Amino acid sequence: MRIISGINKGRKIQAPKNLPVRPTTDQSKEALFNIISNDYDLSKISILDLFSGTGNISYEFFSRGTKNITCVDLNGRCINFIKSISNNLSFNLKIIKSDVYKFLKRNTTNYDIIFADPPYSFEDVSYEKIIELIIEKEILNQGGLIIIEHSKKTNLKNIQNHIETREYGGCCFSFFKI
Repeated sequence: MRIISGINKGRKIQAPKNLPVRPTTDQSKEALFNIISNDYDLSKISILDLFSGTGNISYEFFSRGTKNITCVDLNGRCINFIKSISNNLSFNLKIIKSDVYKFLKRNTTNYDIIFADPPYSFEDVSYEKIIELIIEKEILNQGGLIIIEHSKKTNLKNIQNHIETREYGGCCFSFFKI
């Protein structure tokens, strides 16, 4: 995996093979950031990266100027890897080891963009629960965006506040606004 733009453009990051992750591809990531960059000044927003895995999306945001980034993942190896990369590259990421649902229930911070990349084996009701918790806890700032990465086999178009889904190979991004 590599950082595709910003101050760390071209930097390759090698994730250990034992991490239970599926990093977002460069092609999908580039398309996603083209969409986001049209609507947001990345240097002025706050990001919540749920199911962070390798931290791939957070590194891309940081490289592009975002300074307020929170990474949440339950897997200790993933958390340790994100901490290691964050330290090595002097990224100031807030890294939290937690179950995503528990984190959302107790969180008191607001964000402009919430990105979630749960396992592709998630059931539709689990995706819906994430959206419901974000709405219920009022975690998303006015004009903010929720982005969920999922398999093209998953259809999230019937979940409340869905605005669009874009497909890139076997990966999809569904966008939600509150």
